[in-house]
Parts: sequence; structure tokens; C-alpha cells
Amino acid sequence: MSDLIFSHIRKVFGDGVVAVEDFNLTVPSPRMVVLVGPSGCGKTTLLRMIAGLETPTSGTIHLGDTRLDTMEPRDRDIAMVFQSYALYPHMTVAENLSFGLRVRRTKRAVINEKVESVAKTLELDKLLKRKPAELSGGQRQRVALGRAIIREPRVFLFDEPLSNLDARLRTEMRATIRRLYDRLKVTSVYVTHDQVEAMTIGDMLVVMNQGQIHQVGSPEACYRQPADTFVAGFLGSPAMNFLDATPDGVWLTLANGGRIAADAETQKRLAGRFGVDVRVGIRAEDIHPAQATKGHVKLMGRVVLREPLGHETLTHLALEGAPAGALPLVARGSKDFQPGPDGVTALFLDASRLHIFWKDTGHRIEAGFSAAPTLEAEERPAGAPHS
Repeated sequence: MSDLIFSHIRKVFGDGVVAVEDFNLTVPSPRMVVLVGPSGCGKTTLLRMIAGLETPTSGTIHLGDTRLDTMEPRDRDIAMVFQSYALYPHMTVAENLSFGLRVRRTKRAVINEKVESVAKTLELDKLLKRKPAELSGGQRQRVALGRAIIREPRVFLFDEPLSNLDARLRTEMRATIRRLYDRLKVTSVYVTHDQVEAMTIGDMLVVMNQGQIHQVGSPEACYRQPADTFVAGFLGSPAMNFLDATPDGVWLTLANGGRIAADAETQKRLAGRFGVDVRVGIRAEDIHPAQATKGHVKLMGRVVLREPLGHETLTHLALEGAPAGALPLVARGSKDFQPGPDGVTALFLDASRLHIFWKDTGHRIEAGFSAAPTLEAEERPAGAPHS
């Protein structure tokens, strides 16, 4: 097993467009790493450079001690599954699966044994005599997977392989791909713009934007502790809610007038930057129904939209006192919200789950916060101003 190592990779296309800028990453072997980000962020370009379909403008790619970027594609021992199925329409499933082995002049007995094994693994054993036109989309994608698996490569590459499937088949194929990885334990690089795929398939996420890495970590870490506002807003459905705020002593004062009390460590981090705006982020699941809860930030909002999804309801709430043009907060599982006759309700933000970012750079502030108490003066934090 060999680590996949990217060192200062840069890719500039002929028209001067920078697709990838100073990309540095080590993928421990074996690992399922997912490159995730919006269209045009450079993730597919990176995948194509691993495969040898594109050449880096500068930098190196190594697989263990082997330098890949100077090798011919056919010598890299890498298998790629494309967005399109790329099957030979005139060949049967068995012939498509065995094509790569036949090109390499593998013995017939070995080919037959491998085709049978892969077909059983992917539940294609009853479809071996069919041609691609006689298969469903999910079956075609399994054939494409099988054609890659049968070669037993050192690295698997997946270029948005599920984008042409409907929602049900995508769910099934996500599970299939993950089970295959767990069984084969071969380093795999998976490219997608779908955050659900990224979170469920990968055990290592690389969140990208505009050719650069914004965060590397486990799906849970990237979701729970996003490195900046881009990661926070990109991962999660619905996206993280953001509120502008201004540091003022031990407080963060929200744009709509609400206040959050910062702990001592946070006050140190904010020292010297009072008056510099920050952004407060809160996930939809951390906004709670209209009931007083200790340690929560109380706000008032008007219900402007409800999205019933069967298993949950998303409620959009316009905050009272919010500046013009501010987006509503979105709360998950909000069937528990009981607004008054005028549609106004109290909502409580879990202060222990707030995320704070510098507004100018977008970078995360590692900090601790709590709700601003609405109690008597003697219960206020030391040094807190009177309201």
C-alpha cells in the first residue's frame, strides 16, 4: 500500500484560467477521499491529472515512491469510473467486464474466473449476456464499476459516477460503492459536488473552491467545525444560517439587536478587534422551538415559509429587527413551532453550537459562547455592560 501525495500542484489552461492553485495533500493508503466543491472548483481537473488525462503546469504527484505525473496513463495502474458509463454498446456485460484483461492478454481461465467473481459481487451474474441497451441506469453503472474493479488497480478514481441516476438509484449506488471500498480497501479518490454523497461515501473530505483547499478532515469534523464560512455554507442541507454581529466587550451584538456572551478565551481572541464585524453561524437543527431553554439565545421571528418533507419540516423565519435584505433563518424539524395568530414566534439558538467567523476573512474563530442572560444585574457576567 502506498500513499497518494500531491506537492504544490498548479494547473493553468491555455486561456490563462487557473484551475488548481498550490494543491498540497497526502492521502494515506488505503483511504476513500472525496474531493467536494461547486462546479469549476478544480476537483475533476485534479482527478484527470492523477489519471494522466491532464498534465500539471507545475508540482508533482506520487504514489508511494513512484512519480505518476511523468508516466504514461497506461502505466499508472489506475482505474477510473466516469460520469458517463462509457460502455461498449456492441459488447455484452461479460465482454465489457473482461475488455481490459483481454487487451492485456490475460489467460482466458483467469478472465473467466475474475468476471464471475466481480459479477457476483455486483449482482450482475444473471445479466452477463445482455448488452448495455438492455440494462437500467443502475445496472450500467455497476458494469462500469465492475470493469474498474476487475483490473485490481492500485488506485480507483470516481468522476461523479452517480450524477446520471435518479434519487433512489443514487442512494443504492452510494451504499454499493461504500461496501466495495470496505471490502477491497484500495485507495480511492471520489469527485462530487453533491454533499450527501461526500458525507456518506468518504472517510476523508477535501473541500475545495476556486482551485484551492478550504478544509481537509472527516465528514463529521468538516460539518461540526467548518474552517471558514465557505465550508460552513457548502456542507449541510439546508445550508448553515448566518447572522452578522459586532464584538463589544464580552458581548457579540447581533444585527437584529440580540446579544451573545463570550467566554474569557473568546474575549482574548476578539481583543483588539472590537468593532470588526463577525458572522455567527447556526445549523438548522440547533434552532429550537418556542420554549425557554437555559443557555440558549432568544430571538423573535415571523414564519414566512414552511417546507413539509414528510420526515421533517423546514421552517423559514424572518427575524424581527433584522436589517433589510437579510435572509430568513431556516429551522429543521420545526413542526414543533407554534407561532401566534400573527405568525410571530420565539425561537432559541443553542449557544453551545454557535459558529463564529471573522466577516472580513471568513476564517473560523475557535471560541466559546453562551446566551446573554436576561436576569438581574448581579447575575450578569463580570464586566458586562448594563443594557
